[in-house]
Amino acid sequence: MSYVVLPEEKTRKVSFYLAMEEYVARALGGGDYLFYWQVEPSVVFGRNQLIANEVNVDYCRSHGIAMFRRKSGGGCVYADKDNVMFSFVTDGDNVNLTFNRYMNMMVLMLRKMGVDAVATGRNDIMVDGRKVSGNAFYHLPGRSIVHGTMLFDTDMEHMVRSITPPGDKLQSNGVDSVRRRVALLKDYVDISIDGFKQSVRQTLCDGEVVLTADDVRRIEDIERSVYLSEDFIYGSEPRHTVVRRRRIDGVGGVEAHIDVKGRIIRNVTLSGDFFATGDVDGSLLRRLKNVELTPEAVAAVLPARLDDVIMNLRKEDFVSLLTDDNE
Repeated sequence: MSYVVLPEEKTRKVSFYLAMEEYVARALGGGDYLFYWQVEPSVVFGRNQLIANEVNVDYCRSHGIAMFRRKSGGGCVYADKDNVMFSFVTDGDNVNLTFNRYMNMMVLMLRKMGVDAVATGRNDIMVDGRKVSGNAFYHLPGRSIVHGTMLFDTDMEHMVRSITPPGDKLQSNGVDSVRRRVALLKDYVDISIDGFKQSVRQTLCDGEVVLTADDVRRIEDIERSVYLSEDFIYGSEPRHTVVRRRRIDGVGGVEAHIDVKGRIIRNVTLSGDFFATGDVDGSLLRRLKNVELTPEAVAAVLPARLDDVIMNLRKEDFVSLLTDDNE
């Protein structure tokens, strides 16, 4: 695997590194590529999330914490200079296999350092039953991209206050409470954060690719046109008359915004920290237009399997989410 090196060392925004992933996937040849990065205090929320549901916008603005959207699914994360963000780019369209490969790779790397890490749930790496890494993925034609956090150390106050998760996830009820559910690598390894980064590179990579100044300009073009666009970052709040939400085991939090006229569905949009593995709009949501909002009618238009569209989603759970008036 090749480590991707920038021509100059400087701290850039989250948006640059997200654009860099895309550029590496599109412009470099086949094979495996890895790079890590650190940023000033920032929150990064998933492609399908609503910023108002996930981020304490007022706190972030008053404390200089930048806010960015990524193209992968999953939940909102906090990042700063005391933790490390990883990006992995490889061949193939099977993002599930790629994701599992990446998770196993990172777990084995940590174990080689003497850290008893395990992959658990949908996308977490745990140490002593506490989360040390959260990860997400998406794909471009013929290429898969995985990225994730690694909590070496972090500003717990900012982490707690900047992110406002749903009630059944980490609560903003005190740093000590959250600290008991989060592991920091500094407590498990006898090296600095720079030593940790060097060890990762030596363990996982056997070569390097040095980008040019022209490559950087092209990355910056992607950054400006996509990741710094207000339309991309903030999106548009979906119109709805019915909102249904549920946390589904193995899937994550799913929130459905349903436009209805009478009992007829006009439009459905989904938000949440689930992972899309297929075309959610084309394979799932478009089927629901002009369908009566009843379990029988909704079930009749949906395919038998939904887990190839949203990871681990069962048809009966999705039908129940949309049609249960108690949700």
